[in-house]
Amino acid sequence: MIASEKKFDVCVIGELNVDIILNDIGNLPQVGKELMAGYMEVTLGSSSAIFASNLSALGTSVAFIGKIGEDNFARVVIDSLSARNVDTSRIISSAKLNTGATIVLVYDQDRANITYPGAMYDFKIADIDFNFLSRAKHMHFATCFMQPGIKKDLPSLFSRARELGLTTSLDTQWDPDEKWDLPLDQLLPNVDIFLPNMQEFKYLTHSNSLGEGIEKIRDHANLIVVKNGNDGAYGWDGTHIVHQPAFINNNVIDTVGAGDSFDAGFIRDFIGGKPFLKCLETGALAGALNTTMAGGTGAFRDPETINKLSIDRFGRPLV
Repeated sequence: MIASEKKFDVCVIGELNVDIILNDIGNLPQVGKELMAGYMEVTLGSSSAIFASNLSALGTSVAFIGKIGEDNFARVVIDSLSARNVDTSRIISSAKLNTGATIVLVYDQDRANITYPGAMYDFKIADIDFNFLSRAKHMHFATCFMQPGIKKDLPSLFSRARELGLTTSLDTQWDPDEKWDLPLDQLLPNVDIFLPNMQEFKYLTHSNSLGEGIEKIRDHANLIVVKNGNDGAYGWDGTHIVHQPAFINNNVIDTVGAGDSFDAGFIRDFIGGKPFLKCLETGALAGALNTTMAGGTGAFRDPETINKLSIDRFGRPLV
């Protein structure tokens, strides 16, 4: 029997890992040589977890469904999410699997990542407690290409979420195999907000431009939001394409998680019933705020800290 009570604003389903961030490197590593990094941090990683953590810090009630191992990295994941008041009761722990980890090499405003997937590769639709999911108003899913156990069932997952009365959002993230083989015609009708970045969007739609890509998927898409770094973001509301300029941070620490923070800001306003343009603006501000501190969650500690930092850097509050 499916529960009808809505306990959470958002339930996030996705991958979990830690980020090992190396900054102040200077050059790309070469085989047989060694480089020194000027900064290192081990922190909560994964698009899904950064999104969940930062969305919760913005005052939204959030739960998480995913899979980890039983190791030191797992404790970092659980402790970090719990510290931001994310419900972790449906995160599955496996003694047979390791928690994933991503080594992030930061170069100015770009980065190179190497990921060991660990337990995220074993996560399947059978692991999802749909009774628990039904207690949320909105479902967010991210990083499908690093979760092959559930990727093939994405149309079914989003269809089921819609049947349970949830609104939905999807951020595909990068495809390490660069096949970009998602059945968008089956998937997007049940995705309320599609949230790729520009490069991902072009590959996913097999297009050379934003306009061409939208033309290809407009008949089965709902809202489309395409993030584009310092250029800001583009939104398609079913009729028009609008541009949201970026909030420029002239002292970028790193860009780890900036797109996930954009998603958090956008979804916070979306589930609050705000207009599409306001959702885009809040997303852009949250993404910019992310770059003021190291790692994906450093700038999102609590509403008071978030607002102080946002007003100091960008002249307006975020919360």
